[in-house]
Amino acid sequence: MAYEQPELNEELSEFFTKLWTIDDNKCLAGVDYELDLQGFVKSARSISKKDWARRDLFAYVNEQVFDRPTYRTFRDLLDNYETETGTKETLTEDELEENVRFIDAIMETDVMKESHKFLVEKALAPEEEYHFKRLLYSIWFRFYKRMREDRNLDSSGFEHVFVGETREKSVIGFHNWIQFYLQEKRGNIDYKGYFRRGTGKEDNPRLITIQFTWTKGGGKPIGSSFIGTSPEFEIAIYTICRLMRLEKTKVDIDGYMIVLNVHGHGKGIGSAFPIACDDN
Repeated sequence: MAYEQPELNEELSEFFTKLWTIDDNKCLAGVDYELDLQGFVKSARSISKKDWARRDLFAYVNEQVFDRPTYRTFRDLLDNYETETGTKETLTEDELEENVRFIDAIMETDVMKESHKFLVEKALAPEEEYHFKRLLYSIWFRFYKRMREDRNLDSSGFEHVFVGETREKSVIGFHNWIQFYLQEKRGNIDYKGYFRRGTGKEDNPRLITIQFTWTKGGGKPIGSSFIGTSPEFEIAIYTICRLMRLEKTKVDIDGYMIVLNVHGHGKGIGSAFPIACDDN
């Protein structure tokens, strides 16, 4: 997992820490969730034959948080997609309304209001909220072809990052803790263990790098995600990086050194995920 890290982005470190601080929707370790990391995985090349974690990753989650508007509308989106890439995605009227309700909900939060203001000041987003919502929709929910050879519009930024996809018995994307918890609770996830490099060193880290299999189609030898973040926080930081055309951005978010990887797909997002730096 060795890689060359970019220079620290001071501006985004300060702004993302501000977003983290004002986000009253984030979940708190020891209060809203408890992790059970168990054993660590030694290789990211393939799924380990040995299961280094016999129990679930999440020992506890306070499900009352899912009654909050942004969490509730986020959950409504998780069953709207065809998991296998290459399979055509369709958008029903109900699903369109769910997408819009989610954007409306996150735009009511201080995190997204401050992010909108930040982007307007940089001339990267329209000032009118209606037009900014349309931009968010285009970035996250517009369908595209995951691979050039795909015949169908089979993917979107939201599906890849937050829901997860499968391709040839491999899991791709799937970088969200809420989806992981819900799938694990249903028995669809087999958590194999964590990687010491890429995972915070505290008992309940805010960022983890793990290995798992998914009953919907194979395994993910290595994948990383935030833990406890609100939907709007992740949408905000990834949107800002995308609109600033920053593919690899090192930031210090409230004392946590992270490299944000945000890759475009046309004008939208192809993939977005965090990697914990060794300096944590």
